[in-house]
Amino acid sequence: MKNLILGLINGRDQKFNGMIALAFIALIALGCTCNKDWEFNTSQNSTADNSSATTDPPFGGDDDEDGEMQNDRLLMALVKETTADFAYSISNEDFSKMYGKASQDFQSTYTEEQMEEFFKDFIKNKRQLLPILSKAVTSDPEFDGEPFIRTENGLSILVVNGKYATKPVPVTFNYEYVKRGGQWKMLVLKVFVR
Repeated sequence: MKNLILGLINGRDQKFNGMIALAFIALIALGCTCNKDWEFNTSQNSTADNSSATTDPPFGGDDDEDGEMQNDRLLMALVKETTADFAYSISNEDFSKMYGKASQDFQSTYTEEQMEEFFKDFIKNKRQLLPILSKAVTSDPEFDGEPFIRTENGLSILVVNGKYATKPVPVTFNYEYVKRGGQWKMLVLKVFVR
């Protein structure tokens, strides 16, 4: 026992030294935000002539309290689904599921390969990011202001900005969805882990 303790203290145990080095690297990597923004934006800057904003609820027009609560739950589910799809894509290094669920507008702007290329830094750092994204998926997002619907070129676009208060760093998101065939489809995907 004495030899084991002396070996650990004097640095003779390679496994223990490796574990300490790995712990330091993990602490540095999880603490590093690299001040990098990752954004995927397919919308254009709108002009006063072709866009407007409304505060109508995105999931129906019920004015009673139960309707508003239902709208909040559906909105929360949409945001959590997008975040879960993103985490799944990073985990599997495969964006085909998320890309297939995106709007035609998104798909006509970007290829699946471009999407993977754009998020290559997330994939490269997935060992550090997946625990954070897992926490985000299992928690509720906090919205920055009220989500709203704007109209651009005759299309209804749902704008949702917020964050997940994950540790050691929050996951911030800016999602936009376009209404196609009665369903909200992803139009803009911006994710920041910093």
